[in-house]
Amino acid sequence: MDLSSILKPDAVKVISDASSKKRLFQRLSDTAGSAYGLNADAALDALLERESLGPTGVGHGIALPHARLADADEVHGVFFRLERPIDFNAVDRQPVDLVFALFAPENSGVDHLKALALISRTMRNAAICEKLRANDDTTTLHTVLTEGQSQAA
Repeated sequence: MDLSSILKPDAVKVISDASSKKRLFQRLSDTAGSAYGLNADAALDALLERESLGPTGVGHGIALPHARLADADEVHGVFFRLERPIDFNAVDRQPVDLVFALFAPENSGVDHLKALALISRTMRNAAICEKLRANDDTTTLHTVLTEGQSQAA
């Protein structure tokens, strides 16, 4: 499994209008719907439900929201770089500006966990995060994520 199989180029965006976590989740869900054909309303509900169990802000300005969906046929990712960081109740209390959301089938089991571990490893790489924060071009962001992951492995 690699990020290029999870993350489509059109699921990578630079967002300027996410003023709250709920608004961000709405944009993530809408993007998952347009990029992968997922039900955006179901995706939003699943993200909110998962987040109610505990915040997915992992620190260092990074959040990894994730959800399982009945209509997902495989694991899909959506990446946003936020122009204005938002409060995410992260473990280090720092606002979040890099968001990698994961949508997996309801019964994906180990594939969901492998994808989450892969994304987590990639986003823990300080050099990758620095490049992500320095770029506004979505094609470049996709390349940094998909090529950076293979170099980090």
